[in-house]
Amino acid sequence: MPYHIFIVEDDPNIRDIVSAYLKKDGYKVSMVDNAEDAWEMTREQQPDMWILDIMLPGMDGYELCKKIRQQSEVPIVIISAKDEEVDKILGLELGSDDYLTKPFSPRELVARVKRLFKRTSAVQEKSDNLATTEYKAGELVVRATDRRVFWYGKEIEVTAKEYELLSNLIQSQNRAFSREELLSLIWGDDYFGSDRAVDDLVKRLRKKIDGLPIETVWGYGYRLSCENEDEQ
Repeated sequence: MPYHIFIVEDDPNIRDIVSAYLKKDGYKVSMVDNAEDAWEMTREQQPDMWILDIMLPGMDGYELCKKIRQQSEVPIVIISAKDEEVDKILGLELGSDDYLTKPFSPRELVARVKRLFKRTSAVQEKSDNLATTEYKAGELVVRATDRRVFWYGKEIEVTAKEYELLSNLIQSQNRAFSREELLSLIWGDDYFGSDRAVDDLVKRLRKKIDGLPIETVWGYGYRLSCENEDEQ
């Protein structure tokens, strides 16, 4: 059964071009020109991926992205005429998986869509293979069974990207990861966004988890510090 993609874009020309390229590659496509109608569509069906414009009439793409993330981890690609770094970082903070600036090549968009579906399948397969695995670092527990995080026995609500960061760090405790390496592990090898996205993830996790043992390796990246490494 083909993957189903929702396109939310108020420019009919962009909508039609993107749809044509995706359909040519075998994807099922639904199109809508505003966020309110797009959100209403989810009452009837859930897509396998969203492609969102930011500057929409009424509710903008950022708000829709936030609403999607509150109920689903489905891949989200933002397409926007806004090309400032702060706009890209905001999109990533709200939960998007990729950000493409207009004008863009439809072939590049299709390539990114393929990469995201491939990555999503790989993450799910890895999760299934680690169904009974959990990792510990002091009072921090990352449970692969159901992608849950605990601190001093209390569950901490984390986003998909926050979970991926903790999962990678806790599996290689006391090892220093560069920002570029973490960016690749979390967003994929061909992601070209700023490594500030990693800093923002760490900042958010530190706010959620007081005393979280993620240490900054100045001028390089981060590591999860664990004094009892021999017990792991």
